[in-house]
Amino acid sequence: MNAELKDILFLDIETVAISENYKQLDDRLKVQWARKAGFLKKDSNQTDEELFHLRAGIYAEFGKIVSIAIGMFTENEKGELGLKTKYFTSHDEKKLLIEFKQLLEKLGPAVRMCAHNGKEFDFPYMSRRMLINGITLPEALNLTGKKPWDILHLDTLELWKFGDYKHYTSLDLLAAIFNIPSSKGVMDGSQVNEVYYKEKDLAKISDYCVGDVIAVAQLYLRLKGLPLMPEQNIKHANEQEKI
Repeated sequence: MNAELKDILFLDIETVAISENYKQLDDRLKVQWARKAGFLKKDSNQTDEELFHLRAGIYAEFGKIVSIAIGMFTENEKGELGLKTKYFTSHDEKKLLIEFKQLLEKLGPAVRMCAHNGKEFDFPYMSRRMLINGITLPEALNLTGKKPWDILHLDTLELWKFGDYKHYTSLDLLAAIFNIPSSKGVMDGSQVNEVYYKEKDLAKISDYCVGDVIAVAQLYLRLKGLPLMPEQNIKHANEQEKI
C-alpha cells in the first residue's frame, strides 16, 4: 500500500443539541445560551428556543455526539486498495466516546485522523465532549505541549485550501467537483437533530455519517492524484468486527 495511505483513520461525527428543547436546559445553561443566541440572531427575529433547535448541536458546550463513523484503507491479496468502515453510535454519549477512545489506543501512536474541517470541528468537538464526560484524552487528541509537526491530524479542507485560510469549501461541493458519490440523498446535516429527537433513528444518522466518511476517503485519494475507489471495494464492518 502507498505509504501516504497507511495508518489514516477517516472519520466524521454527527451531533445534536444536548436536550430536545431549550426548556429542558438547566437555568445556568439557559443564561449562557441566551448570551450565545444574542450573537447568532443579528437581524433575525428567531427566538432563543428556535435558535437552540437549529444551532445548539454545532457547539460542544450545548451539543453532544450521537454517532462517530470511521474508515481505514485496506489492501486485499491482489494488492487492490479497499476501504473498511464502521460506526459507533449510542444515546449514551460517554459510552460512545469511551469506545472510540479505546479504538484510538488500539491503533497506536502512528494513527493519523482525517476529517473534512476536522481541525476546526470534529477533533476539538470530540476533545471537549470527552472532557465534559470526565474522559481523559487519548494521545491522538491530546495536543498539550506538542509542536505542530508532532500533531498527526489531517484535514481535507485544509489540503484543498493550499494555504488560502479565508477560503471554505464544503464536502458536498468537493464531492460534486470530483464526481464522488454523495450520501446526501439519505438526509442532510440540518435534519440530524430532528431525526434523533423525533424519529429516534440512530441507524439512519449513522448510515449518513458513514457516507460522509466514504466521501472524505475518496476525496483524499483525489487530492493525492489517485483515482476514486470502486464501490465494490468498500466494505462495512459489523459491531463485532475490527476495523
